[in-house]
Amino acid sequence: MSKSLKRVKTALTACGFEPEIKEVGDARTAQDAADAIGCELDQIAKSIIFRADTSGEAVLFLTAGSNQVCADKAQALTGEPLGKADAGLIRSQTGFAIGGVSPVGHLNPIRAWVDPRLLEFDVVWAAAGTPRHVFALKPTDLIDITGAPTENFVVD
Repeated sequence: MSKSLKRVKTALTACGFEPEIKEVGDARTAQDAADAIGCELDQIAKSIIFRADTSGEAVLFLTAGSNQVCADKAQALTGEPLGKADAGLIRSQTGFAIGGVSPVGHLNPIRAWVDPRLLEFDVVWAAAGTPRHVFALKPTDLIDITGAPTENFVVD
């Protein structure tokens, strides 16, 4: 088991969950993951990371699989300009590689927001620390374990 996957499993267990972690092959896109799981695309909780330009920190937007983050709405939520987060920033702040960023188990605290579309499902799936592993949980549990508010930050 990779260090990243173990860290996610440990974080979920610490929150009182016994996670069902599935291996989905090399699912680098939300569609790949949905196809491998057999769920709707929007049941995939994508972890989209931006660099907050003023603070230099990574910020996380958890969005439904088919949605895209609107930069203007996201900037309004963070209160600072946002830029592209490179692989180095993502790895150093979260401990995960691009394609495997989990909503939990980060190396450092991270500001996060949740797409309200995810609340329309009984279960959503999120990356479990690698591009090949996902875990299932209720959307309300996703909000509880991340402490992330539900906000509209997607492209209309």
